[in-house]
Amino acid sequence: MSSPIIVSLDVDYDKAISLANDFDPEQCRLKVGSQLFTSSGPKVVKDLSSLGFDIFLDLKFHDIPNTVSEAIRAAADLGVWMVNVHVSGGPSMLESARKALSSYNNPPLLIGVTMLTSLSNEDVKEIGISDISEKVMQLALLAKSNGLDGIVCSPREVKVIKELCGKEFIAVTPGIRTKEMNINIL
Repeated sequence: MSSPIIVSLDVDYDKAISLANDFDPEQCRLKVGSQLFTSSGPKVVKDLSSLGFDIFLDLKFHDIPNTVSEAIRAAADLGVWMVNVHVSGGPSMLESARKALSSYNNPPLLIGVTMLTSLSNEDVKEIGISDISEKVMQLALLAKSNGLDGIVCSPREVKVIKELCGKEFIAVTPGIRTKEMNINIL
């Protein structure tokens, strides 16, 4: 069984490769997010994969269905282990993302971002959401009904998500943040 620990490489290319060389692919997976991917592109995904790591491409796609479908296909072509979309993109976008992976023999896991875990109830009230936990549950069900493999959620929500969506539904939770990286546990 692969490790449930995902090391987030929110650094530049050279630092990402240096950090990866200090880790064991049997002990962790790596997350490439917007900062690293924007500065280094697909090359960093390929180079980290060549070191034996499973890659979580954390770009939180959220656009029209066709655009998201093509982005998901491009991520799958890179050989990533997991990729994500914003569930608030709606059922057509989620269905399109899932269908984009249907022709792959070993597709990446497709997970949804419900609400950014950095948001508070006060934050979401300003965008018209009265209760963040209620919205997370609603979006988790939307993700599940559209064939996603799981969601990103707060550690406080894992138990309820598993009860609501089933124990096989993946719950990715942000973890420990240090100055140089954070670690996520599935």
